[in-house]
This record gives sequence, C-alpha cells and structure tokens, in this order.
Amino acid sequence: MASIHDQTSRSVAASSELLSPGNGFKVGKANALPLLCQENGKDPLSDVLQRIKLTGAVFHLVDATYPWGVEVPPARKYASIILPSAQHVVSYHIILKGSGWAIVPGMAAMRFEAGDILVLARGEPYSLLSSPEQEPEYDTEATIAFFQEWTAGRLPFVTCEGGGGEGGAEYLCGFLGCDRRPFKPVVSALPPLLRVRQTAGNDLLERLLELTLSKAHLPRAGDEAVRLRLCELIFLEVLRLCMETLPVWATGWLSGLRDPQIGKILSLLHERPAEAWNLQELASQAGMSRSAFSARFTHLVGYPPMQYLTTWRMQLAADLLADGSSKVAAVGREVGFSSESAFSRAFKKAFGVSPAQWRCHANPQA
Repeated sequence: MASIHDQTSRSVAASSELLSPGNGFKVGKANALPLLCQENGKDPLSDVLQRIKLTGAVFHLVDATYPWGVEVPPARKYASIILPSAQHVVSYHIILKGSGWAIVPGMAAMRFEAGDILVLARGEPYSLLSSPEQEPEYDTEATIAFFQEWTAGRLPFVTCEGGGGEGGAEYLCGFLGCDRRPFKPVVSALPPLLRVRQTAGNDLLERLLELTLSKAHLPRAGDEAVRLRLCELIFLEVLRLCMETLPVWATGWLSGLRDPQIGKILSLLHERPAEAWNLQELASQAGMSRSAFSARFTHLVGYPPMQYLTTWRMQLAADLLADGSSKVAAVGREVGFSSESAFSRAFKKAFGVSPAQWRCHANPQA
C-alpha cells in the first residue's frame, strides 16, 4: 500500500466558494453571523478543547492516482493500533490536490476537492474513493494492516496508492487521540462527516500545513510532542474556520457559540458554572424574554439552557474527580451544589454511577 514519494511540501489551495446546505453539513464563507466567542474573560471553545484532553496525534500524506479508494473501519477498531493511550480518535483529511468522494454509511456520497477539509469526529466508518460507485482498493482489513505497518515505522511518511492513472488526489490524514468522558460538546455537536472549505486568506492553517509537511522527512528528538502540537493546532484552526463560516441555517454548539446573544450566555456559564443561575437571569443577561431566549438557546445548542448548565457542571465534576484528590463534597461545591447528597444524586442520574465509583473507574490509583 505504500511507496516513497519525493515531495515534502505543498500549499493548500484556498477558496471562498460558498457551499450550499446538504448532507454532511457543508459550510461556506458567506452569511456568517457576528462572532462572539469570548465574554467576561472566558473563551468556551478553548475551555472545552482543554477538557477534551488530547492524548496523542499522528498523520501521514497520501498520494493517490486514479482509480483509488480506501475503506476505513470504525475508529474503535484501529484506535489501539495508532494511538494506544487514546479513548477516542478524531480523524481529519486535508485535501491538497485533486478530488474524490467521501462516503459514510447512511449519508449521501459527498464530493471533495482541493482546499476541502473533512472531519470525522464521531469515529464512524467511512470510505474515500475516486468515484462513488467503485469498490475500495483497500478494504477494512487491508487498512488495519496498513495502520499496523505504518505505526511500526516500516512505511514512509508519504504513501502512494491507486492505479497510476491521471485524476487522483493528494491529502494529509490526521488522527487526534482524546479522552472520551461524557458530554464533549465540540465532538457531539459535529455531524458524522463535516466538510469545511478553507477560505482565502487563512494564512495560519496554510503555514501549519507547510510546516507539517516540510518537517516530515527530518526526524528529530521530540517528534512525538511536535506532532501532537501541530495536529492540535491544525484541528483547532479547522474548528475555528468551521465556526466562522457556518451558514445561518446551521445549528449545534458551535452555532450557539457564534451567536451574539447565546454565545454571551455560554461564555457566562463557562466562566461561572457554580453560580446559582436561573432561566430569568440568563434571559436578562441575553437581553431577551424567557420564552424567546429558551427557544433560541435550545434550537441552536440542542439543550435547554438549564439542562446545558447541569450537564456542563457534571462534565466539570467528572474531570475533577478523575484528575484530582478533592473530596466528593468539595467537587460538588466547586460545580454549584451546596450539599454532597444533592451532588451525588445529580451525578448518578447523569452517569449511572456515584462520584466515588466514577473516580475509582477513571483513576484507579486515586
């Protein structure tokens, strides 16, 4: 499946083309609402990404010639091979040249081309093909075998595949390992397949890609840490691009974060999660009536405001319990519960186990 390719760097083609609504949640540049992702000193996107707890990153470059195709199994079947310490793997593909088709079961085939970024955050199986009707050149078993060879260091950074004809594609494959504790709004808000179109003038992403490709053939000490940081920065920039280019009809956590009124409330909830918020106070902060605020928040974010607050508090509590040695009552107070019993009931309702059981499972040495 692999052979050496002598090209080490290529810029990403940029475009401001608007992508119309459709399957796979395509996004475009036009019609972006005013961006408000920071209020009162708290940036919810950074807050959530820090709590995803990235545990590793790998990437490689594919040079495919027509006809080509690869079938990738669910992430749970290869996560332990490419990122053994990761509970979950997010994959993304940045199309540098050419075009092809992405297929996720249950969704319409999606065409991609140079400048597109495909994000598969939920770990669904998928195929990348030169045409939607063809059988993949590499099925799931061959793909897993490739991952085993690749992570063992027996394959080069750039791999070649396909039949040798014209009309292929070149793309960077990134795999980001992360913690999979309950309620990660960035991951849960994304569809199984997200296609983002890089916009003109996004110099940061282009430079990150050029740096990644130019350093690929120069192994040095600390490469693992460098890969993680580069992959993390690329993924963060993809999310920022996604948020900034969402069409007005889109919903989800990123849409809520971008909305001026709802984004302000999300920032407040992340800044002061332990405060005794109620629906009236949140609506007042948003400058809206209770009914209008509740409807808009629920429509964009996918949760009613108070349910989002409770769920976010439980996420914070789960992280605190797993990562520290604070007593259960102290963790409860930190996320807004005045009594240990009330906190324990809410936590068990959310996760199905008590705080103490969660801690033992998440951190056996605690």
